[in-house]
Amino acid sequence: MTGPTRRLRAALALAVLAAAALTGCSTTESGSRTTADGLTEVRLQLQWFKQGQFAGYLAAVDQGFYKEQGLSVQILDGGTDIVPQTVLAQGQADYAVAWVPKALASREAGAGITQVAQIFQRSGTKQVSFRAEGVADPAALRGKTVGNWGYGNEFELFAGMTKAGLDPSRDVKLVQQQFDMNAFLAGDIDAAQAMSYNEYAQLLETRNPATGQLYTAADFTTLDWNDQGVAMLQDALWANTERLADAKYQDRTVRFLAASLKGWVFCRDNVDKCRDITVAAGSTLGASHQQWQINEVNKLIWPAPAGIGTLDRAAWDRTVQIARQTRNAEGATVLKQDPGADAYTAEYVTKALQILKDGGIDVTGTGFKPVPVTLTEGGK
Repeated sequence: MTGPTRRLRAALALAVLAAAALTGCSTTESGSRTTADGLTEVRLQLQWFKQGQFAGYLAAVDQGFYKEQGLSVQILDGGTDIVPQTVLAQGQADYAVAWVPKALASREAGAGITQVAQIFQRSGTKQVSFRAEGVADPAALRGKTVGNWGYGNEFELFAGMTKAGLDPSRDVKLVQQQFDMNAFLAGDIDAAQAMSYNEYAQLLETRNPATGQLYTAADFTTLDWNDQGVAMLQDALWANTERLADAKYQDRTVRFLAASLKGWVFCRDNVDKCRDITVAAGSTLGASHQQWQINEVNKLIWPAPAGIGTLDRAAWDRTVQIARQTRNAEGATVLKQDPGADAYTAEYVTKALQILKDGGIDVTGTGFKPVPVTLTEGGK
């Protein structure tokens, strides 16, 4: 090593240490940072803005579950222009929440990510119509104006139509739907895409101009892709594949999962408290909407017979099959080939679940029952 090079590297090392000192953190050998009180800093990238969909992670911060595991977790908001798995692969986050087909597509394109826990066991996607449209099953979508968000959110819809004998490119009029229900309520869309925990609630928070009262479930028909056998896996936790070779990152992953899963257990048993935590975290949606959202998300997680965060292999295989076989309006599939062996690992979630079980935590929720939720106009 030459003298100038040695001096340059020494200067760079001092700069790193100085920056760490300014932020009250230090840098560990594995590249992570620690706070002044010795907690390891972790960044979790969400798919969307803070809301009930992510209540378990917010609760894990609020209730000190991450701190119990020696972690200080920063939760990063998502948005329309943020791809969580890309943020993770580029090293701008330590873990990310992402839907399985989208993350697998990113892997196929070169993103080095591995799924380490499957949080949602069931799909929350619905296709909603006014009851007067008579859409009792996917075949009844023929000739209808059908909305979808695109960006990989449409494949359950396309798989459902294909299974019913419809050609999505010819038998329906497809329209790009915004991330709201305005076009549907205005009558511009006959069947709109909605998440059970979000957009569907927005309908029930809206006043029916014909009655002056809020809409009710009786005003709509919904196609649930779980019932149609074409549901795809959604919210999962992903880690950086390359970093999983580091023993310290492996250990951190186990501790991060243990605290995150404990947060979801807490929200299963304390819906009202998690509603308040979510609202306080800065959600732009109101308290009754967040309570609905957490309650509906709980239905997607619980019961979890094998333990929260474990993967149902049949659901994984179905997701991959749909991603490989179902084509969008442009004729493209999500995946061109099956994902590699390092696309998923059960190693870390298994260890995390053992930590929780050793602590007397119920990780299966066998007796889970959703709570009654009363929505108010505007979800306030």
